[in-house]
Amino acid sequence: VANTGFLSLCAHGRVTGLAVEAGAAMSHVTSVCGGQTLRKGTRCLGVAGDHLSRHLHRLLLESPREPSVLQALTKKVLTQLKEQCCYVSLDYEGDQEKASHHPARFQTPDGHWITLGKERFCCPEPLFQPELLHHSCPGLHQLAGQSLQTVPEPVRSHMLGNIVLSGGSSLFPGFPERMCLELNVLFQGAGVHIEVLANSKRGTAAWAGGSMAASLTSFQHTWMTKGEYQEHGAAYVHAKF
Repeated sequence: VANTGFLSLCAHGRVTGLAVEAGAAMSHVTSVCGGQTLRKGTRCLGVAGDHLSRHLHRLLLESPREPSVLQALTKKVLTQLKEQCCYVSLDYEGDQEKASHHPARFQTPDGHWITLGKERFCCPEPLFQPELLHHSCPGLHQLAGQSLQTVPEPVRSHMLGNIVLSGGSSLFPGFPERMCLELNVLFQGAGVHIEVLANSKRGTAAWAGGSMAASLTSFQHTWMTKGEYQEHGAAYVHAKF
């Protein structure tokens, strides 16, 4: 058993840093120092890919387009639509005020065409503004800032240069740039260059990091042996890890 934030860092060749994970069901921020997860630096956001897909569907239904076509969209097609057409805006309020937006067209499996306008950047915005989905918690960038504030100053400076993104919902075009932009605003005056690492295969970073971590000799002591399982039972997993 290993923390997915730590595994995401491993996939990027780090054992110390901040992992910002945006998956399908939940989003997490995890501070890791020397391979050890810092619990007080862990934050969770109840906005992720599945919520964004439903949000996109609502946005489309509010538009004056073919309601019958939009009503019939399945979860799978909505996910494809989201992944192919949506992006994170670097200036959400400014883009909202524009009279026209760069449209994108998407063909459904049954041959219908859907044109997206501002829905393209409105869909992933709740990751940074959860209140758009009626969540009272801070955005993912603010949670990252909170997590970093819990870490001692010398370690924090190192972490600011090792912020790793992972999870399928971090793959939106513009997501790394927006995260970097927001964190630079939060930590302006700190005199530290903030680096956001966004590997092109970050959607499966935790899996890749898991294969790497499990092969390390230093990881072997964290296995729960068959003998331990037989002696203590399944509940021992909570004591062991």
